[in-house]
Amino acid sequence: MKFQDEVGMIGIDTQGASSEILALVNQLNVQLEQEAKYQPRLNGLKVIETAHENGIRMTVRLRELEVKDLLSLSQFFGFSTDAFVLATSFLDRFLGLMKVQPKHLCCVGLCCFYLAVKTTEEEHSIPLASDLIRISQCRFTVSDMMRMENIILEKLHWKVKGPTVLNFLRLYHKLILNCSSSERDKMLNLERLESQLKACNCRFIFSKTKGSILALSILALEVQTQNLHELTETIERLRQHSKINDHDLLHWRARVAECLAEYSSSRCSRPSNKKLKWIVSRRTSRQLHSYHHITPLPTIPEASTCTEREP
Repeated sequence: MKFQDEVGMIGIDTQGASSEILALVNQLNVQLEQEAKYQPRLNGLKVIETAHENGIRMTVRLRELEVKDLLSLSQFFGFSTDAFVLATSFLDRFLGLMKVQPKHLCCVGLCCFYLAVKTTEEEHSIPLASDLIRISQCRFTVSDMMRMENIILEKLHWKVKGPTVLNFLRLYHKLILNCSSSERDKMLNLERLESQLKACNCRFIFSKTKGSILALSILALEVQTQNLHELTETIERLRQHSKINDHDLLHWRARVAECLAEYSSSRCSRPSNKKLKWIVSRRTSRQLHSYHHITPLPTIPEASTCTEREP
């Protein structure tokens, strides 16, 4: 199919299509083509999903707690959504490849986070590794962190700049805004959508689906919730263009709805023994070489030796 025909599939008049829209469709095509190369290994995720809590095996609960801690850490330093989403992607890809013992999870998670920060943030915003360790309250050294970082990069084959679910969410959002003639499409607030994505990233179940599917599911649910019926056809055309099965979109849209409903309920704010709570004194703040002013983070509700998995 020719490129112009592909543009027409998602409801754009090719004769009047702007260079920006054509560029967005081209970016989407490239991301869709590369997506499979950056997916976590499903066999490895299934091992985690079936593991029992015995203190020696990685479990769904431990993974979710770690990701919630990374979200708290991201908010603490004021990093972008890009950093958190990429860190989660690194972590899930690594967990899909390796048998990580629970005692090493904090080191693995923080290294994934540090790699993501160095990939997405401005150089002047990147904290020292020692500051990250101190604030995260993990019990390992900078040397341990550097060794683990090399292990992660090697196992991920140094692929750190691939498409993420956030990339797809932003691309779909831009295409909807550019392709729709409705003024109500402005109700699709990107900041709100990104917040919904971060909530989904904290749930292990979403590691098992492609980023393109999760991103479009979040948008489809928002269109439904906001009663933006005129955008339903655009969502459908994007689904077809992205070769997403209709049943899959319905399934994951329902899962997103369940996740967001739980996230908004009182159950999510209930305290637990794994809740991360930082209170930074002025003296500690002065000891952080990367920052002069750090405000205490409000209480956030909770949510090495590695052995390679058998293929």
